[in-house]
Amino acid sequence: MPQVLSQSSPAFLRPGDTFVHRHIAPSASDIEEMLRTVGAPSLDALIEETIPDGIRLERPLDLGPARGETELIEELRRTAGRNEVLRSFIGMGYSDCIVPPVVLRNVLENPSWYTQYTPYQAEISQGRLEALLNYQTVIADLTALPLANASLLDEGTAAAEAMAMCWAIGRKRRNTFFVSELCQPQTIAVVRTRAAAIGIEVRVGDHEGALLDDCFGALVQYPTTYGRVLDYSSFAERVHVAGAQLVVAADLLALTLLRAPGEFGADIAIGSSQRFGVPMGFGGPHAAFLATRKEHKRLVPGRIVGVSRDSRGEPALRMALQTREQHIRRDKATSNICTAQVLLAIMAGMYAVYHGPEGLRSIAERVHGLTETLAAGLRARGLRLAEGPVFDTLRVHLAAGGADEVLARARAAGMNLRGIDADSVGIALDERTTGADVGALLATFGAEPEPGEVERLAAGVELAFSAVLARASAYLEHPVFHAHRSEHELLRYLHKLASRDLSLTTSMISLGSCTMKLNGTSEMLPITWPEFAGMHPFAPADQTAGYRQLFADLERVLCEITGFAAVSLQPNAGSQGEYAGMLVIRAWHESRGEGHRNVCLIPVSAHGTNPASAVMAGMRVVAVACDGNGNVDVADLTAKAQQHARNLAALMVTYPSTHGVFETAIREICEVVHASGGQVYMDGANMNAQVGLCRPGDIGADVCHLNLHKTFCIPHGGGGPGMGPIGVAAHLAPFLPGHPLV
Repeated sequence: MPQVLSQSSPAFLRPGDTFVHRHIAPSASDIEEMLRTVGAPSLDALIEETIPDGIRLERPLDLGPARGETELIEELRRTAGRNEVLRSFIGMGYSDCIVPPVVLRNVLENPSWYTQYTPYQAEISQGRLEALLNYQTVIADLTALPLANASLLDEGTAAAEAMAMCWAIGRKRRNTFFVSELCQPQTIAVVRTRAAAIGIEVRVGDHEGALLDDCFGALVQYPTTYGRVLDYSSFAERVHVAGAQLVVAADLLALTLLRAPGEFGADIAIGSSQRFGVPMGFGGPHAAFLATRKEHKRLVPGRIVGVSRDSRGEPALRMALQTREQHIRRDKATSNICTAQVLLAIMAGMYAVYHGPEGLRSIAERVHGLTETLAAGLRARGLRLAEGPVFDTLRVHLAAGGADEVLARARAAGMNLRGIDADSVGIALDERTTGADVGALLATFGAEPEPGEVERLAAGVELAFSAVLARASAYLEHPVFHAHRSEHELLRYLHKLASRDLSLTTSMISLGSCTMKLNGTSEMLPITWPEFAGMHPFAPADQTAGYRQLFADLERVLCEITGFAAVSLQPNAGSQGEYAGMLVIRAWHESRGEGHRNVCLIPVSAHGTNPASAVMAGMRVVAVACDGNGNVDVADLTAKAQQHARNLAALMVTYPSTHGVFETAIREICEVVHASGGQVYMDGANMNAQVGLCRPGDIGADVCHLNLHKTFCIPHGGGGPGMGPIGVAAHLAPFLPGHPLV
């Protein structure tokens, strides 16, 4: 524990490497010059002029004593040591992988890549736009669908976005979406949550016997959650005869060996690119993908990078399709996604650039070969496996109630398997799996392998898939996937692209609140430590004590900073924080027998994701006027709150406002909404301006999301990763999101 010192203690007792003096750049003379420019005599006077009296925090935040960076790193080392990282064979959409060291050091650990701002200005973003175009090419080629976006947030969200796409393609004439019971369970849970809010019925079942006539779309997993590789061709025909769209959640590495979704009838392919050289990191962040046919391009969520021409007629890259329909259609939006997982998409794209098509196929063949070797050894020990072809995952059927014993033996040997039910376990192999691992797994299910047994088993396996399942088409034929195979060539390529971008290594970027955050090197160091990077999200809870301590500490300080009673760290981006917050409000109303409350008041100046998130949460948006300075028109707000008092669910308000102003009427605004039975959702995009000065929970807000990449040091990375946790008042805490598996 840090030593607690009094204010009168000698200065030399305090650490000399505290964070503030290295990372808060303005000097005393800089501050004086800025104060002269704005006409304020001091910082205290400026705060008094800026922040209304009634909401100012009159005490320091209780965040504990200041610590030096070295001390904090040592504390994080101890926290990391509480995690127990075993070899993971759990699978379920998360695979251990080898991050090419040249990508690790020169992308993930390189501030020229992780401090870039979102590429709104193409002329200073050509490097990352080319890297994202590479990523899109990888996805389009491997899925055999011509149009891919520049990544999404995670596989579950991508599946839900695909569902919304299918609904829009069918013009919302039907409201049933079929999901195969063989999809990943966490994906099914996300799809169900997203569907319930907007009145879509999700039907989960066996795809072979599914009735589809009333469905607008269907989702299947390829390979399935239990590892089987199924031929979905006839199912695709049935989906299309029914007038619906087929979504395939696919494994990218498997697609180097298996027939592509676009070749057997998929309309949309989604999935995660995590196993392309991105650490598991206890579940993320990772870049998801979505690919589709060209006729659906106007319905694709997020961003698409394309090739254009500059003023001299030369090829140039830009965000060719950034419909961000939430800004255009607002209250009619079907998506609130406004960003991408850029940093992680770049890593996955560079993984493909480094390995090329032959290298990726070689990795896939090795993983598949080891899986078939393990299957042969298990069968030789009298165990029953699921019938049919597999890629990297096996389901092993055991004697009644035998799963717990096998899981315990595996753990004692330093391995985590997947417990499917009391009588079966799952084993998923990956890029890091070795022949020795296969031997250790076989020993878990029976006798130790005899000398040379693994080699003999391997020599007898058949690697080829049947013609109906095997990939016959080429992929990654563009020269970029053939020109950078050596480390020094990729190193030069990465540095060439970085030199075409503006990042914080070049200058300050004065483009909005997204850049008003800090990526201290000492904060970036721990993300690559094995104790954090190598953890599977579904590892047993007693192996993740360090992570759980980290979460509890972060929740505690965020509660103190915001003035809220509870915080959820689950939302994966600011847009998802908005959405989760609105679902919390909706659930609270329903718990009180007031589920009919569905009107959301939103000022016309609000960020476009606000109305989109409200609509996705099943609410009806009513616009509130603003005055000439952009402040909420309190009279109009009051009139509309009273007009819709019976059905008022919430107000979404940004504070400080979109114009950077601390509106003096904010308490009155909150009271007006509460008086009509609604809740106040505060958009935390501008939380930077509040920290230590005022708190949303004290002002009167009931919910607020925080963009950790704006205020609390997560790297922006050219447009992502982001994290959007929400804080809530005590009465809303019981309605915070959970997880079906953890």
